[in-house]
Amino acid sequence: MTEMPSTGAETALGGKPSVLFVCVHNAGRSQMAAGWLTHLAGDTVEVRSAGSAPAETINPAAVEAMREVGIDLTDQKPTILTVDDVRASDVVITMGCGDACPVFPGKRYEDWNLTDPAGQDVGVVRKIRDEIRGHVETLLTDLTRR
Repeated sequence: MTEMPSTGAETALGGKPSVLFVCVHNAGRSQMAAGWLTHLAGDTVEVRSAGSAPAETINPAAVEAMREVGIDLTDQKPTILTVDDVRASDVVITMGCGDACPVFPGKRYEDWNLTDPAGQDVGVVRKIRDEIRGHVETLLTDLTRR
């Protein structure tokens, strides 16, 4: 996937920037990333997450790891990735979903190479959680400085 130039705070739809996090099951990485961005950015960024093949429920180890840092994912549900989700987003962050994510000109794309938390114990998921936080902080800094 090609990374497009940053749209920064200027959005395609006018208003606040919108970020879409995508992974296969929308049950771990993308949900944790969405939780971090919502937590760190408040209402300054519109946050979405979706999966190319969503699971039935959020990974319990991801829920536990995020709960430990004060972020509650228990009300989140895995959702299917749609073309409309991508179209409505300024930045699309993929995490191992391969070519399942549609590409639109003018969008910013990044692929974060993260370990899949599926089947991992909470100790491993904590490390993934912390790595995701670092990526989200970098993304947020970039979105707010433009």
